[in-house]
Amino acid sequence: MPNQVNYQKELDKLIAELNGRKPTLLLHSCCAPCSSYVLEYLRQFFVITVFYYNPNISFEEEYRKRVEEQKRLIDTFNKEVSVLDFAPIQIIEGDYEPQLFYEMAKGREDLPEGGERCFDCYRLRLNATADLAKQKGFDYFGTTLTISPLKNAAKLNEIGISLQEDMANRNSVGQAVMQSPRWLPSDFKKKNGYKRSIELSAEYDLYRQDYCGCVYSKRDRDTQKHCEN
Repeated sequence: MPNQVNYQKELDKLIAELNGRKPTLLLHSCCAPCSSYVLEYLRQFFVITVFYYNPNISFEEEYRKRVEEQKRLIDTFNKEVSVLDFAPIQIIEGDYEPQLFYEMAKGREDLPEGGERCFDCYRLRLNATADLAKQKGFDYFGTTLTISPLKNAAKLNEIGISLQEDMANRNSVGQAVMQSPRWLPSDFKKKNGYKRSIELSAEYDLYRQDYCGCVYSKRDRDTQKHCEN
């Protein structure tokens, strides 16, 4: 059985190799609470643009709540620090395209949370992040999703690495083009990252939900709550 990769150690190694240089990072974010610790941590080492792209969020009202909280948190973070210490965090809001998620999930609506449907949802969002990072010339692309104990960090990193390799392979065909962005390895729940995100959520009174955002995760969570009661 192959050794399990410690992606937090991979990130530590990458940061050490930067030697104080701050490359650009396009960071996919699922919500303000999950991004809170990640932004606090990574802004020391990267010039960050958050990419809010989550077609999995099934209800537009829920989507709007989450994206507005993301913007509020970023605005607050930027106001709290000097631009001499940290570059302002930027945000790009992607299109709200729930139909893409439903097309991807077709035929797998009844699969349990955390399986193949979720893995393809990861890929849907990370593929858009990689494409935008390449289009806009970012040095790195990554995601906040690995902070969640309910998300498969190994699978997220596997997908991110494969997207990096796909872009590099496309670059190798024909004439050379600009350098492809690199995947940022992560397992942000390490180093008490998830615990810190809970603390920051309370400190900034962030809107927080107990399901990932899609109708299927809400269904499963509602069922669990009913059983617990």
